Amino acid sequence: MLVAGASLSLITPLVAQASDVNIEEMNSYSNSSKSSNKQFDSKTFSNEIANANERVDGIESRLNEFEAGGFSDTTVLDGKAIFDVGSVDTDDDTYTGQTEFMYTYTLNLNTSFTGDDNLYTRIKTGNHSSWSKTKSVYNTYLSSGNGNGDFLKVDKIWYTTPVGDTNHTVTIGPKIENYYMHATTPSIYEPVLKAFTLGGNAAAYGASTSPGVGWAYTADNGFAISSNVTSKNPVLTDQAAQSWATQVGYTQPKYSVSALVNMKYNGWTDSYFQSADGKARPGDGNSTNIGLRGWWRPDDPGTAMPSISVGFDTSETDAASNSNTTAYFVGLNWTDVINADDKIGLAFGQPQKVEGETVDPFLYEIYYKYKVNDSVTLTPTIFGGTSKNSAGAEADMTGYLLQTTFKF
Repeated sequence: MLVAGASLSLITPLVAQASDVNIEEMNSYSNSSKSSNKQFDSKTFSNEIANANERVDGIESRLNEFEAGGFSDTTVLDGKAIFDVGSVDTDDDTYTGQTEFMYTYTLNLNTSFTGDDNLYTRIKTGNHSSWSKTKSVYNTYLSSGNGNGDFLKVDKIWYTTPVGDTNHTVTIGPKIENYYMHATTPSIYEPVLKAFTLGGNAAAYGASTSPGVGWAYTADNGFAISSNVTSKNPVLTDQAAQSWATQVGYTQPKYSVSALVNMKYNGWTDSYFQSADGKARPGDGNSTNIGLRGWWRPDDPGTAMPSISVGFDTSETDAASNSNTTAYFVGLNWTDVINADDKIGLAFGQPQKVEGETVDPFLYEIYYKYKVNDSVTLTPTIFGGTSKNSAGAEADMTGYLLQTTFKF
């Protein structure tokens, strides 16, 4: 179409000139021996045709340059934007009155070079602050929380490839977290609070973006085992904070069970599901963390029976007292209950706490996810709980959130 348009733009003025020529006068000129004008022949428009060809060649050259700069055929891009507007009330007024309107913008790039491997890159930005991205004792950190200060950053990047056969895979990357390399999905509950990700984001599954490498084996019968290491820079030194996680699991279409052991060294502590005393983690910075997970879903959606995800964590340090912490999680999802493709979510549990804690911590959330169309969802949410505030007294928290998600 571009070539045709360019050609027409040259031919049009030539046609217009031809329409003004008097054919009879042309004949008289040709019959007159006194005429000094030359007759029209095949060479008359040679210069104009040469110029047209030159312009067409230039257009084709620019088209080839544009195609060369496009994405590879094996690269897939998708993304989403999330708008969060909400507020939190607490007994000690830590966040009372801080209503926020925030966003997160994410781009996911997946590139395959062999058809079986994958280079994953996540580019992300956002402007969350205060309660929506703070690891406070109230556990108000949102799953969508991002505080990149409106700057696009490479948030995750790693490469995965099969080894030998498709049952064995190896993953390596400069920005990754342990749970992306686990072979078994620990939970199918869709959370709003980050504390409720992974069947309870406490000591066992708590992770941090770091350089990492992992191996996973998935058998055809549903059995799976994986082991991976992440290390803060400089990596793999005696002083570097490290997390070594090994998971064994078994998955069928309707259910899954798994167990994980995560050894953390040199002060690696990372948890979004914790109490004030559970966060303290006394000891020399080393801990042994065990996480048990399971989930089940019904045969048919749209019934009174929800999908169920559960989790239990226990963690041990070498401290003389308060060395052990525990946490539990229950998550329920109902789908297609009121409208097609909608979802109701209810989660609750005990954040990571020490044995002698004076206040029993508790956290919950309940939401309704309404699908406006294939790309837009609205999720009004209420969350809250009980924890020990900075003064050591029991304090309640209640949060209100409206989340709008645009997928593309």
